[in-house]
Amino acid sequence: MTHEREITEPVDLCLPDGRLNPAAIGWTRRPLHRANLRGWGRVKRWEYWGIVTPTHILGLVASSLDYAGVHSVYLLDRRTGLERNHEVVVPFARGAILPPRSGDGPVHAAGPGLAIDIDQRAEGSTIRAVAPGVQIDLTVPMPPGHESLGVVVPWSRRRFQYTVKDVGRPVRGTLRVDGTGFPVGAADSFAVLDHGRGKWPYAVRWNWAAGSAPGRAIQLGGRWTDGTGSTENALVVDGRLHKIGAELTWRYDRTDWLRPWHISGTGVDVRFHPFHERRAKTNLGVLASETHQCFGRFSGWAATEAGERIDLDGVVGWAEEARNRW
Repeated sequence: MTHEREITEPVDLCLPDGRLNPAAIGWTRRPLHRANLRGWGRVKRWEYWGIVTPTHILGLVASSLDYAGVHSVYLLDRRTGLERNHEVVVPFARGAILPPRSGDGPVHAAGPGLAIDIDQRAEGSTIRAVAPGVQIDLTVPMPPGHESLGVVVPWSRRRFQYTVKDVGRPVRGTLRVDGTGFPVGAADSFAVLDHGRGKWPYAVRWNWAAGSAPGRAIQLGGRWTDGTGSTENALVVDGRLHKIGAELTWRYDRTDWLRPWHISGTGVDVRFHPFHERRAKTNLGVLASETHQCFGRFSGWAATEAGERIDLDGVVGWAEEARNRW
């Protein structure tokens, strides 16, 4: 299913001079990389948590993009389709805390009207955030034996990215919107982590899809990994990760984002059926981004390492296209 090397021991992402450590290139089933980034020059660090409940979809971002910290809390009411998004830009990411290891240590980001605090421990993470009209108090436990996908993508020795995509995590707690509390239960809600650390090219485009249902979760990526020898594709079945090493073909209509998407390749034949499109655009001159993130339901299948096709009908999540100049 994959030609990539599986890493099974802790490793530093960078050499002492800040270049990519060749021993770090590969993929993992649990976070083993220490992102010992140094210096200046398109160094990017972020934590993104996406949370799906029967009533809402949440997105939380804490980031440091060299010359700015861009932090946000996004909320979609699934019943009404109403969105709210509070984003703050903090010069030089002052005050942001983003630890070098995924799942280990505190994360903090704050700006006018917004604060995000994440406590990461071996047994799981707690997420607390406040934004205008929104209060979030959630626990994301780490199930025994649960596996996540870690990948190092090497564009060159000086441009590279380490990502952890942790899909299908249970989540529980409370979401409060304009004073009304909404309980979040682990039986019908899930959380997805995107942990990123690296040194990026100035302009890049990517696709990302993630979704979960009881006992099944899917993680698919594209464009930004093309030609690097690394991919970020995986199927998770009952907590066990099945790495998919093929580069995938993404087909979707950029004039109508709510039309069905088709993602296919060796070991994958997935349809994605959107029910809502989120558009996000930032233009700060040297830093600009445009993202079309669609929420919806998956159908089709993905194969395990043994070749068994797992039905993805009923999996809920998102698929997106992002373009960044940063």
